Amino acid sequence: MRAAATMGGGIDIESSFFKIFFQGKELKKILMASSQVLLVTGTHGNEINGPWLFEQWSQNRELINNFGLSLVRQIGNPKALDIGRRYLDFDLNRSFRKDSQDCLTSSNYEVNRAKELCDLYGPNGSNPCSIAIDLHSTTADMGSCLVIYGRRPVDLAFSSLIQTRLGLPIYLHEGDPSQKGFLVESWSCGLVIEIGPVPQGVLEVSIVEKSRIVISASLEVLSMVRDGTAVYPDQVVVHKHLGSIDFPRDHQGKVTACIHPERQGADWELIEKGSPLFMDLNGEIERFDGKDKLAPVFINEAAYAEKQISMSLTNREVWRLEQSWKEELKELLS
Repeated sequence: MRAAATMGGGIDIESSFFKIFFQGKELKKILMASSQVLLVTGTHGNEINGPWLFEQWSQNRELINNFGLSLVRQIGNPKALDIGRRYLDFDLNRSFRKDSQDCLTSSNYEVNRAKELCDLYGPNGSNPCSIAIDLHSTTADMGSCLVIYGRRPVDLAFSSLIQTRLGLPIYLHEGDPSQKGFLVESWSCGLVIEIGPVPQGVLEVSIVEKSRIVISASLEVLSMVRDGTAVYPDQVVVHKHLGSIDFPRDHQGKVTACIHPERQGADWELIEKGSPLFMDLNGEIERFDGKDKLAPVFINEAAYAEKQISMSLTNREVWRLEQSWKEELKELLS
């Protein structure tokens, strides 16, 4: 069977119908993979500001400009969101480990949901997306910040553009074997947006508005990369994860002291050896016994109590932005 196709210049070209059909399908898949951005919120069901923003956005398409990008919006953990819990069986943002999905069991909702998202929107999914942006809120006094996992050049290039636009700190999480399986790691490029502070389950207009601003800026810089108009900084500032500190505990594992008042709400502020970290009700103080000029983050984050983390320590570093990073991000989007 033959089919005639007429080009814009009036030249008739005959080609196999099936060849045109299957080439068209392959071209569509390539174009979809290179242009789509997956936007996820509600990865934790008790973080309600992002899902509410998405709901408003679905009713008013002008609320956030997509800047010509093809977007897919998803609630990460809809069942947990419905009941206002962080998760049902396991933290969804630790469920994107390949070994977990290889030994998939139907009893674990979050592992199933992680596999479903990858099958739908992962690089080899039925509706593949090139970039994933995961919107969160935090109870810690982090302000607005970005989180990237490891040192993928595309992530560094992408986050550097947002940092230049909005001045946001970048938390580089790496080297922690106990914390793996993050959502954005399953995509070719991705980052987390954290907005805070806000209590779990509380809707707050300032958090919603800050979320809207960071999403909009993220989409705009991606469109500029695609169009070849992005202006990169010479350097990117990262806060590199060094490790986490638990609360003081007794022999039964019970917490014996609180975050010291000088440390509470002091995310990103440098600490020195001897700085107060914890205080009990008798006024006894436990002091920092580590390297000078480290910056704690996620101080007293409510969700991390179950992970026995009172805060994480970071080292502020300034890195030269490599040309190859820019080229890889451009290639991903063009």
